[in-house]
Amino acid sequence: MKKNKISKNWINKQKRDIYVRQSKVEGYRSRAVYKLKEIDEKFNILENGISLIDLGAAPGSWSQYVLKKIKNGKILSIDLNKIDKIGNIFQIKGDFTVPKYQNEIKDYFGSKIDVVLSDMAVNTTGNKYLDSIYTGELCMEAMNFCKEMLNEDGKFVSKLFMGSMFNEIVAEAKKIFKESKVFKPAASRKNSKESFIICKFLQ
Repeated sequence: MKKNKISKNWINKQKRDIYVRQSKVEGYRSRAVYKLKEIDEKFNILENGISLIDLGAAPGSWSQYVLKKIKNGKILSIDLNKIDKIGNIFQIKGDFTVPKYQNEIKDYFGSKIDVVLSDMAVNTTGNKYLDSIYTGELCMEAMNFCKEMLNEDGKFVSKLFMGSMFNEIVAEAKKIFKESKVFKPAASRKNSKESFIICKFLQ
């Protein structure tokens, strides 16, 4: 199939997508916000006064939702790409997996925090097997960071793909957290292998 035909098909699909249309009406930067909204409503992730990290935050719809949902929170977002300013959220442009930026995050909060959100995913290569591995590695990196950053009642939400690392990630979550569940929001496209792991309470 020619590239311009693929592009037209993608554009047409976007126009028909109810979540894309809704995000434009409600002023969110991407349809991904409705994945977090559903997760939050089902698993009670966000509440007033919490401290929270949004990993892989660009273009920023999750941070937008968090800022609207919680009062008196302390929020940090980080992404490889620059994120247009969102309220009073502290933003870092950098690679979360690099110790320099992890130390910057720790310095900003100065103590244990309540929630780590991760919508991190690698740019797709076209090889679904490799994509699931690379994104799985990001999920594992974020989960290990939770051991340092979260308080005992902390919560972790991360994207993961069905694939070779799926069982390893689920098994690791059970070692680190007392509760863990895998959930696929309605806003995740039906043909996508994307799911989210929702974890609570450090062991």
